[in-house]
Amino acid sequence: MLIKNIEQRIKINKVVSLSTIAFAVFIVIAGFFFAYRMIEDSRKSIYILDNGVPVLAKQTDVLLNRPVEYKAQIELFHRLFFTLAPDDTYIKDNIQKSLYLIDDSGKKEYTNLKEKGFYNQIIASSSMVSIHTDSIALNMEQKKFSFFGKQMITRKSSVITRMLITEGFFEDIIRSPNNPHGVILKNWRIINNEELSNQNKNSY
Repeated sequence: MLIKNIEQRIKINKVVSLSTIAFAVFIVIAGFFFAYRMIEDSRKSIYILDNGVPVLAKQTDVLLNRPVEYKAQIELFHRLFFTLAPDDTYIKDNIQKSLYLIDDSGKKEYTNLKEKGFYNQIIASSSMVSIHTDSIALNMEQKKFSFFGKQMITRKSSVITRMLITEGFFEDIIRSPNNPHGVILKNWRIINNEELSNQNKNSY
């Protein structure tokens, strides 16, 4: 009887010991997990000085915002490249800014339009060129985009509306003052730029 009691106590002690060890291991792992989470959260915390007073700002996950930045970059490039005024300096400045956002395919299209006399016609006819973005489609797997919009050419006597569909690819690069989104557009080309309407202005 005494031997059985001793055996039972030994078994109970083993169970208690193993349970204690398992619980201790669980506590240690949980501690490491929560510590890691706290470190990650602290890395996303940014303090901004407002008149010398630190203000806490939360940094959002870059991956969540990246598609928004891709679309913003695509829209910005098209707006700079196609927003033109009858001013040679204004045109060159806008084109120069747009070329920071794209590879040599942008320079090739600019050279092509220049050789066709497009920019000289804008200046000679005192035209204003602007675009309206309808939508931007992204293929995240292929890193490919399609831009859908309209190009408006406003002259003294008429307003010409042209379809504007382009496509290309995008790639992440280091952010810079000239490329704050850190995105470079590649292999860009105009798919469709046909005329949709040509409306005469009313003259009074």
